[in-house]
Amino acid sequence: MILLPRADEELEIPFVASGGMADARSLVAALTLGADGINMGTRFIATKEAPVHENVKQAIVAATELDTRLIMRPLRNTERVLRNIAVDRLLEKESSLGQDLKFDDIIEEVAGVYPKIMMNGDMDAGAWSCGMVAGLIHDIPTCEELINRIMSDAEVLIRHRLAGMIK
Repeated sequence: MILLPRADEELEIPFVASGGMADARSLVAALTLGADGINMGTRFIATKEAPVHENVKQAIVAATELDTRLIMRPLRNTERVLRNIAVDRLLEKESSLGQDLKFDDIIEEVAGVYPKIMMNGDMDAGAWSCGMVAGLIHDIPTCEELINRIMSDAEVLIRHRLAGMIK
């Protein structure tokens, strides 16, 4: 709500909004705030074409906005991840070690885990990036279906809801 209008005030080039983007509401809001489009990370992972294990896609669909955690804050390398056994273990280490936490203390939970999760579907192998936007993701469409739906729904929002506000 602040950064997009500020970017619009400062930039002379087109820019896209990132973070929490998943649907037509995201697109219309971002455009209204000055962005020229949206970037969808987590949303595109939950598409048929995404080259990740089906377990990852199902985990995103099953998740709510309450199922993510911020990790590595004491290391000044904060990342939002989907909660799992490894993330709980990592957070316990962060809590017990506090500012004494070193990257080596959590290496088991963060290093080299993406192939195990994304390719093999081992959902508790470690921490993996996932936005709170998972709470808005309820299906696994094709990319074409997703884009068509977003554009169609955005048109409805603009033509009916927003245009109806103008007297």
